[in-house]
Amino acid sequence: MTTLLAVVCVLLDAGYAKADSLEQLQQHLRGDMRKLVFSDRLVESGLQTAFERADGSELDLRSFAGSYVLLNFWATWCAPCREEMPALDLLEREFASERFRVVAVASGRNPLEDIQAFYHENEVTSLEVFRSPDSKLARNFAVLGLPMTIILDPEGQEIARMIGAADWYSDAARNLIGDLTNIESRAR
Repeated sequence: MTTLLAVVCVLLDAGYAKADSLEQLQQHLRGDMRKLVFSDRLVESGLQTAFERADGSELDLRSFAGSYVLLNFWATWCAPCREEMPALDLLEREFASERFRVVAVASGRNPLEDIQAFYHENEVTSLEVFRSPDSKLARNFAVLGLPMTIILDPEGQEIARMIGAADWYSDAARNLIGDLTNIESRAR
């Protein structure tokens, strides 16, 4: 993992951000976003690992090729996970496009009925139901605890990760996603 200055250089050299100065990127690393750790090397991990949709059909992360993916691992029994899901839903609602997707994967023992009940109770309407009952996807991404969020670039390479819950609909998070993907916020 790198210092913030090195992160800026890596992101700018790779064309990942509109940010043209250290100060501009730093403004996004406030609040919960301070926990986001950018990788100094791009790493592919688990792209071919299958996970499920609500209907039981399988897919893998290659299905999102060409898009930035905010990959979130969560569980219905995880209190911090449950707290951050509404914010992830709002982020998906605002930024979902060919350039960006939120992919929230219920990892481990999460019966489909429990996931659907949770979505209904918390008015989660924009996130598609994904699950990995065997947790293989989480293991292939070295997820050691929940929640964990990993940002993948359009080629499926990990560029950042965060351990723990965050307000993914905060101004800092939305500005970070907007700068990273060059997508204008539809809520502004």
